[in-house]
Amino acid sequence: MNVFRILGDLSHLLAMILLLVKIWRSKSCAAESLFLLAGDTSLAQGYGAGFEWERMAEMAAIQNNRQLMICDKDRGISGKSQILFALVFTTRYLDLFSNFISIYNTVMKVVFLLCAYVTVYMIYWKFRKTFDIENDTFRLEFLLVPVTGLSFLVNYSYAPMEVLWTFSIYLESVAILPQLFMISKTGEAETITTHYLFFLGLYRLLYLANWIRRYQTENFYDQISVVSGVVQTIFYCDFFYLYVTKGMPVGGNVALCSQALKSLKERN
Repeated sequence: MNVFRILGDLSHLLAMILLLVKIWRSKSCAAESLFLLAGDTSLAQGYGAGFEWERMAEMAAIQNNRQLMICDKDRGISGKSQILFALVFTTRYLDLFSNFISIYNTVMKVVFLLCAYVTVYMIYWKFRKTFDIENDTFRLEFLLVPVTGLSFLVNYSYAPMEVLWTFSIYLESVAILPQLFMISKTGEAETITTHYLFFLGLYRLLYLANWIRRYQTENFYDQISVVSGVVQTIFYCDFFYLYVTKGMPVGGNVALCSQALKSLKERN
């Protein structure tokens, strides 16, 4: 195992942890903005009883002369993409208790599975009221059906575990598509933090370097992994493109929200 593989795994893990922390801290995975009229808290329902919405609206009245105040919340996370990632890890790591490779390998498998399913739990159960189901509308069968068929047609063996492993490789390469579709539909790319995007992209780049290194040192070439990985990398490049071109926040509204929040905190 070379350094690029290890760094790629750690980058991927860090991206997942950052996403979990983001959802937990914001108590939200919604792709919507919070609109407050000065003195009006009726639109604040469902965003957490711990926040002092009355005082926030009061600050809006003081600082914005009773005009509409917009506070951008976290842009939406595609629950369907997270379901696909959980399915990827499940089908790939079915050999968790039957094929021991190393302590590192086993620990990483367990951690990836836990992170994937905790993320799905928080989106669909813990913070389900904030989930933007109206915009997360990608048809998963459009991915699952062709990926399943391809895994039976193009693989190294028809052994069940091998087919499932191949399925996981193909599925991972397209699992980000529901998220991309959601961003294109809403026209917003603040969906996931800059750090999350950065480490996902870094993970793919490091794995490309890993494959190149393995080919140079071991003469190893896994066609299924390499081709699927290149496809996945291309989709992440598209993700970055959408983020840069559509993800710039509206400065005035965000600044006003930040100013009011800061003033509110100073009063506590």
